[in-house]
Amino acid sequence: MIRLSIIIVTYNSEKDIFQCLDSIYSQSDLSHDEFEIIVVDNDSKLVDEMFSKIRTGYPSNIRLIKNSKGNGGYGQGNNVGIKEAEAPIILIMNPDIRLIEPVFRTAVEHMEAQPNISMYGMKQMLTKNIPSHNSISCTYMMNGYVYTIMTALANRRDYFNPKYMHFSGSCFFIRKSLFESIGLFDESVFMYGEEDDIHYRMKQKHGANMVYNPSLRYIHQTLERKPTLSYQKKLVEVAIRQNEKKGYSKTKTVKNRIRNNRMLLFREWLKLKLGKGNQELYDQLKSYMDYLKSLRQ
Repeated sequence: MIRLSIIIVTYNSEKDIFQCLDSIYSQSDLSHDEFEIIVVDNDSKLVDEMFSKIRTGYPSNIRLIKNSKGNGGYGQGNNVGIKEAEAPIILIMNPDIRLIEPVFRTAVEHMEAQPNISMYGMKQMLTKNIPSHNSISCTYMMNGYVYTIMTALANRRDYFNPKYMHFSGSCFFIRKSLFESIGLFDESVFMYGEEDDIHYRMKQKHGANMVYNPSLRYIHQTLERKPTLSYQKKLVEVAIRQNEKKGYSKTKTVKNRIRNNRMLLFREWLKLKLGKGNQELYDQLKSYMDYLKSLRQ
């Protein structure tokens, strides 16, 4: 019986997908007939070569799907895989995720034993020894000052309150039937910010029955990835659109982001004064602040 369906959406991910799959099989504590992997490709240039290598190099419990819509976005690609999934529990996984320890059995058995659990998150790492600061985030509808402090403390202390927080969307378990009942991923959002939206809709319909287990860890390979101004703009644009669906105004969302960025600017300014800061990051935060202020006009 298939107990777990793992969905991986690829887009020109040839450098990542094979190590991702290797980590799944090397760390799996479920037998091959207990889980399936569904790879949905969003119109990669080398998809045929990539799929051929997967077919010949990995077990038969992998299904390969070319997205008929081409690149319809991250959420849309995941929805294609979820609709094909046979298991009652889904694991959404980015191709740049590396499993570093067995996690499947603990999460699946916990969700099987408690049918009210809708989502199950894990601790995100940058390396085996360096934790990420993005395991947990607060909702963008929270006061920006409180958001900054609470998100930092939650990640440092592994504290999770599902009423106000969500865990990273790069690798998480979700119950298929409940996810279907809230409409799956919002396909109007091409990329970014999906976890806050999913968490909100799930909480509204099924309660805050989400579990975060920091004893289960995975690596998200973002250590060398520097945040860009373009990325920050996309995040706030998605946040505005999603919050407006909830009845939370653009003005309030932007105000919260300004408060958050004000604290980040002060922290980086202080670090620069102490000789430990990053001038490039400080300049980027200043440019981002200018952009946020322009949204108020």
